[in-house]
Amino acid sequence: MESRAKILGHPVHPMLVVFPLGLLLTSLVFDAIHAKTKKREAATVANAMVGAGVVGGLVAAIPGIIDWLSIPAGTRAKQIGAVHGLGNVLVLALFGWSWLQRRSDPQDPPASARGLSVAGAAVGGFTAWLGGELVYRLHVGVDDEANLDATNSLLPEA
Repeated sequence: MESRAKILGHPVHPMLVVFPLGLLLTSLVFDAIHAKTKKREAATVANAMVGAGVVGGLVAAIPGIIDWLSIPAGTRAKQIGAVHGLGNVLVLALFGWSWLQRRSDPQDPPASARGLSVAGAAVGGFTAWLGGELVYRLHVGVDDEANLDATNSLLPEA
């Protein structure tokens, strides 16, 4: 099934997810720099990246929801899409909670804010893999002749 949310013939969701993924993961780099060097500027950059990543993730979710709603019920793709979407809600919640904890002192956030970001990134790694499974294995959003019930890519081909 081809994507229902397109710009100039290309699916929008995969175009948009790269921004929040990049911002949120790069925030971890700046958190690490701050933890190692105590440079307050690094924490400020991490804070801004978390905020922009959360907002970008919410924007990217809109075409993702549009595409998920068009996947036929009862297919493996629909199930994986649901786990992918709900997992990304958790990712945004963890990073959002981290962002809230940073508000009191963005230049020196509590360690718990960094911990929430690390947890969000761990969950995000799994949900990103699920997104790859949807696109590269099941061809969701790519091909009207997609096999929406293809086996898991971690299992050997039959």
